[in-house]
Amino acid sequence: MARISAWGVPGIPEIIKGDDLVALIGKALIEQAVAEPDCAVQAGDILVVTSKIVSKAEGMQVPAQDRERAIAEDTVRVVAERIHPGGVTRIVETRQGLVMAAAGIDMSNVPEGIALRLPTDPDASARTLCAGLRETFGFDLGLIITDTIGRPWRVGQTDQAIGAAGLQLTDDLRGANDANGRPLHVTQAVIADEIAGAADLVKGKTTNIPVAIVRGLGHFVRDLDTPGARTLTRTGDDDMFRFGSAEAYRLGYQAALAEQNTSPRPRRRARSAEPDAATSQSPPKAENRSSSHKGNAL
Repeated sequence: MARISAWGVPGIPEIIKGDDLVALIGKALIEQAVAEPDCAVQAGDILVVTSKIVSKAEGMQVPAQDRERAIAEDTVRVVAERIHPGGVTRIVETRQGLVMAAAGIDMSNVPEGIALRLPTDPDASARTLCAGLRETFGFDLGLIITDTIGRPWRVGQTDQAIGAAGLQLTDDLRGANDANGRPLHVTQAVIADEIAGAADLVKGKTTNIPVAIVRGLGHFVRDLDTPGARTLTRTGDDDMFRFGSAEAYRLGYQAALAEQNTSPRPRRRARSAEPDAATSQSPPKAENRSSSHKGNAL
């Protein structure tokens, strides 16, 4: 019977720009192993790290008054926006390929007057952390960097993988058979997001525990050059919900106007010198009728 377990890693201090996350996380893991031997990190474990401490270490802080500018700079495309009494909510595609509110720029768990951008390249950050921790402990680990993201048609938010290293991210069951022997055509479990959500249950925004260990999924641990979380983004023709309703309406309206302006206008029919069929079947002119009447009178 498959079994997994997850727990938080305490002892990680407040992170500031330039901090060595490999050293700080490694120290916390060693201290936990001393206090709780059953929780000692081991080969095949998956470390789950909230993006907030990665952003802090990488210096992604901006003054709160510059938050709107930072959102604009990190936005590749506006997916949807809605005006409400508190301002404007924008769902955007970020330069990291994520679709999320306000480009993921957050003001929680940071000092007053500070906003925090996402890591510039979460997959690269994950590879650096994973490589460093593998070297520290001498065995293979997987590593996921997570952020809290809302989902269409669902209330609230959950953690998802925005960066990953040393881990197979999906379990592709297409082509296999279900428990009743019927073939599976579309089932592709996103293991990385499921791990991210599970890990958030033991860390979270209010506990000051930004790192967790998930055990029992070592068969998904891979080489460091395994493709990262950016490959999980559905883009282009695969994106069935590329725009919000207002944006789709505006684009459709603009396309219709452009088509109207470029379509050739209907040409007016030129008047012909030769009588057409309708003219040849018309009644005699008045003067002809008048002449015939005169002839009858004679």
